[in-house]
Amino acid sequence: MNPHYSFIILTYNEEMHFPRLLASIANLNAEIFIVDSGSTDSTLQIAQNYNITTVYNRFENHPLQWDFALKNTPVKTPWVICLDADQIVTPELFDKLKAFTNEDYKDVNGIYFNRKNFFKGHWIKYGGYYPFYLLKMIRFGVGFSDINENMDHRFVVTGNTIIWKNGHILEENLKENNISFWIDKHNRYSSLLATEEVERMENLRQQTIKPKFWGSPDERTAWLKYRWWKLPRYVRPWLYFIYRIIFKLGILDGRTGLIFHFMQGFWFRLVVDVKIDELLKQKKHEGR
Repeated sequence: MNPHYSFIILTYNEEMHFPRLLASIANLNAEIFIVDSGSTDSTLQIAQNYNITTVYNRFENHPLQWDFALKNTPVKTPWVICLDADQIVTPELFDKLKAFTNEDYKDVNGIYFNRKNFFKGHWIKYGGYYPFYLLKMIRFGVGFSDINENMDHRFVVTGNTIIWKNGHILEENLKENNISFWIDKHNRYSSLLATEEVERMENLRQQTIKPKFWGSPDERTAWLKYRWWKLPRYVRPWLYFIYRIIFKLGILDGRTGLIFHFMQGFWFRLVVDVKIDELLKQKKHEGR
């Protein structure tokens, strides 16, 4: 068994994704744990066939699920790789992981992978979606899930991090080929994000990561999000959509890419703003 790292994977009805991911990491000989939130398809049977340790936890949001996963899976290796079931390890990343030893990374506590995101079978290459670095490999016991976020999940580590620019993961949720699934999913996400933003207005949430434009990928994201919160509602979805399409060349992603940028960059953000106003009006009414 690999003495350097283990995998933790979140699952919920992932029979169409799980085998694909497992095939991409099978020969790394690393222990795998899954945290399942009540799958009713063959996900758990697949895990049993692979002798994968399974832990159950009711799902509230991704940051809390990852917080539970890091605290309740019996990881014994110095590193852990945290993946979603709809992600795949590419051959380039596989080779990096195959050669990885803890001794070679004594001064590092976190490693960013480079994500390629797919929508309806189309790689979203522009619009700010590539390169896109995710902290997915963390020193166990040092890294933790940022539960100050309600929807966007990210891991935080103290100390040094590095980026594997050519260490790609592919992310493609095949369920989202049905646009109704995508809309329902993002409708739920918009409620989480609206609630989070209202709580930030009330100083009930603070950023865990220090905003820094020239910092790590996550520090830069924190800097951009802080600016986003200061922009006027209903204007910012338009600004963001134009930024993605024009300044980040999203128009080059073709018809499928334009649909994605419109739905994710404009429609979703607009729904969040509408729900923020609804929450603020509700609180004002309840405060009378």
